[in-house]
Amino acid sequence: MITKNTPSKKAPSTQDKKSAKKPWQWVKDIVKLVIILTLFSIGMDTWRGQDMPSEEIPTLAAHTLDQQWVDIEKMSYEKPVLLYFWATWCPVCKLVSPSVDWLADKYQVVSVAITSGENQRVAQFMKYKKYNFPVINDPTGKIGQQWGVTATPSIMIIKDGHISSITTGATTPIGLWLRLIFA
Repeated sequence: MITKNTPSKKAPSTQDKKSAKKPWQWVKDIVKLVIILTLFSIGMDTWRGQDMPSEEIPTLAAHTLDQQWVDIEKMSYEKPVLLYFWATWCPVCKLVSPSVDWLADKYQVVSVAITSGENQRVAQFMKYKKYNFPVINDPTGKIGQQWGVTATPSIMIIKDGHISSITTGATTPIGLWLRLIFA
């Protein structure tokens, strides 16, 4: 008599049952991770922003690369202004700049390119990347120093002449949009 070797179905062992996570456990783990990352991000923003102005903002009235005159404080009384400090050499800025560009279509955005070279170089960079947000060039980093910027990117929301929000490092378009909405 010939017998076939057929794989037998084993009942899951108690070890297998214990190691398999249920869907709600995954959700719980993801929520914990989001909370930890959020707290870490808030801590980093607080630490990096300690030298940035909290009460009175420094004067920032200048011509952009396309010769438009901007006055951050004056603009902030009309609508909130997203002030974006960045650099062409900054790897994180490459992730954040598209979000800033997207917001510039509907909101007041002014950026400051810190130590990124002469006007022509920054203008070529903007054209190559197809960014349309206004840029004030800060080839020596003097404006960044006046504003206490120690990390790029740094983003401030200015409302009625005061800073309502500061964030540094990577951020999402939704995060920036919400900061503008609730300014």
